[in-house]
Amino acid sequence: MTNHAGFAAEDAVTAAVPAPAQAGRHFSAFLTPRLTDCKKAAAAEHVDLAGAGVTVPGSWLDSMRASSPRHAKPVVGAEHDDWMEKHPSALAWFESVAAAAKGKEIVVFLDYDGTLSPIVTDPDRAIMTDDMREAVRGVAKHFPTAIVSGRCIDKVFDFVKLEELYYAGSHGMDIRGPTAAASEYHHIKAKQGDAVTCQPAAEFLPVIEEVYHALTVKMASIRGALVENNKFCLSVHYRCVDEAEWGALDAGVRAVIEGYPDLRLTKGRKVLEIRPVIDWDKGSALQFLLKSLGYEGRKDVFPIYIGDDRTDEDAFKVLRNRGQGMGILVTKFPKETTASYTLREPSEVKEFLRKLVKSKSNGDKGLIGK
Repeated sequence: MTNHAGFAAEDAVTAAVPAPAQAGRHFSAFLTPRLTDCKKAAAAEHVDLAGAGVTVPGSWLDSMRASSPRHAKPVVGAEHDDWMEKHPSALAWFESVAAAAKGKEIVVFLDYDGTLSPIVTDPDRAIMTDDMREAVRGVAKHFPTAIVSGRCIDKVFDFVKLEELYYAGSHGMDIRGPTAAASEYHHIKAKQGDAVTCQPAAEFLPVIEEVYHALTVKMASIRGALVENNKFCLSVHYRCVDEAEWGALDAGVRAVIEGYPDLRLTKGRKVLEIRPVIDWDKGSALQFLLKSLGYEGRKDVFPIYIGDDRTDEDAFKVLRNRGQGMGILVTKFPKETTASYTLREPSEVKEFLRKLVKSKSNGDKGLIGK
């Protein structure tokens, strides 16, 4: 694969680029796993991640700079064309998407920030448009649909305001759904009180709350820094911090979490994130939800995951390893990714979702399969 180290990107993700994913198939009866099931799964897959993803401070500072457009090196010409050939537009190649899904049941997974809403300087103002909400509502009427976000599940629900969806907040560490409203879709027969629930990191809540308060105090002296409590993880946003202060911000975050070996530091788009040391991410959430929908061990499902951040790569990798469905990366710039297709921005995501609905409404057998 071409070395894309110089790509202009919010984040560079090191991963192999697969051939377009194979397909999956059809919706089954709703199954409700117990809360303890996901805890057992997380425990069974637990690895010692203390320090995982944490490199030397200089390396982290370089990574923070690399996420800034002013440091990005644009890619043009043959190198850009080569990347686009490997990761074509999901809109331009929609018929190929339809062909891959032929005879199979689509399940839709959507990131929020940068996918359903634009990236903004103030995270609390990342509002999705009414048109986007209608596009998501339309998709949910025809296909099981989940929002998978790093946000606190209550906050992302307040943004989306659609009860018929599944929600996975805190990078998949807080999952719930469907509500009663979902029962009218997909022939889901959920009894009163039945719902998918999963909180594999529940035991970390007191520690997360403690570190949140410590970080808030620590970051108070850095203008523009924002600490966001996402319940099972924390986000330290530096999008509005002067670059000269990035080193101090990085050092301050490290100083706070140094005494918490059960937490690890990772990086997203202009954000440092603190998460519990468990082997659970957006890919784990995708697998849990597919199992909850009765798809475990089946080949007749076609998951579509759309996201823009490096944390979404965990879900893209799951789809690649399953040999089912496809990942779609939302980006204006080439990035190294395991996604098969791309969309440039939320407006294209909205158009892609509308095309899914239109194909279903028109009885396109390549999408609805039956």
